[in-house]
Amino acid sequence: MMFGELTERKQLERAMRDAGRLPPGQSATLKWPVLHEGTVPRFDPRTWDFQIAGLVEKPVRLTWDEFTSLPIKQVTADMHCVTRWSRFDVRWEGVPFAEVMKLAGAKPDAKYVMVVAEQGYTSNVPLEDLMRPATLFALKHNGEPLPADHGYPVRLVVPHLYAWKSVKWVRGLEFMAQDAPGFWEENGYNMYGDPFKEQRFNG
Repeated sequence: MMFGELTERKQLERAMRDAGRLPPGQSATLKWPVLHEGTVPRFDPRTWDFQIAGLVEKPVRLTWDEFTSLPIKQVTADMHCVTRWSRFDVRWEGVPFAEVMKLAGAKPDAKYVMVVAEQGYTSNVPLEDLMRPATLFALKHNGEPLPADHGYPVRLVVPHLYAWKSVKWVRGLEFMAQDAPGFWEENGYNMYGDPFKEQRFNG
């Protein structure tokens, strides 16, 4: 790391800590580290779909054209990784979670959602967290399409939780009455993942 970059990062880190935006145990980064389980999947718009199942009024299957025809919004939010880096003021553009919810309609006993991605990857998130205004299915990052290794074509973004909950290569949702662990949760990660409470691991 060059001296100028190190100085800029340290200044950013100090400013974000003073503003209460840097969670404990985190360090600011100017880059976007690549971390994921498995390989980067290939995207074919002809076969890609997005499915909603479980405790919903209407199961849904959307093609790529149907999904990208849904309303789009922009969100600027911070991103905190469980591996202890934080990025600030990231600009996302995509489909709000609430717009997808309108298509399926959660049943009254639906309290949790299992987010399903390529290669069988899953992560659990409470429904009320997904319904926050900043939660969306990102198609763009800082004005450009998502890079393949960061979730192209669609990545769920849940800014107030650790970034493993912001599932890459997302393909669907399963609504549930009870909480259940996803991939990393089964491997010792916290069921919720609040960065400001340092909910990294269980136990």
